[in-house]
Amino acid sequence: MKKVTYVTSGTCSKLINLEVDDDNRISDVSFVGGCNGNLKGLCSLVKGMRVDEVKSKLDGICCGNKGTSCPDQLCRAIDKLEQE
Repeated sequence: MKKVTYVTSGTCSKLINLEVDDDNRISDVSFVGGCNGNLKGLCSLVKGMRVDEVKSKLDGICCGNKGTSCPDQLCRAIDKLEQE
């Protein structure tokens, strides 16, 4: 099991707590801050998914003109976890 707390950038959420199991599936994820209902829904949808599938679906999504989004920042958290 791998765990990371990722400090987000450019979003309303401030942190992402991410856990990935030995099969590279998201076992737990939570956001601190941001749009509570939307982020709970996102967490529920990605839980159990393989990280490569999450990245292929969410990488590069923008929120307004911010150039990033909470789903995109989740991909950055996955990248950080994979580098550790």
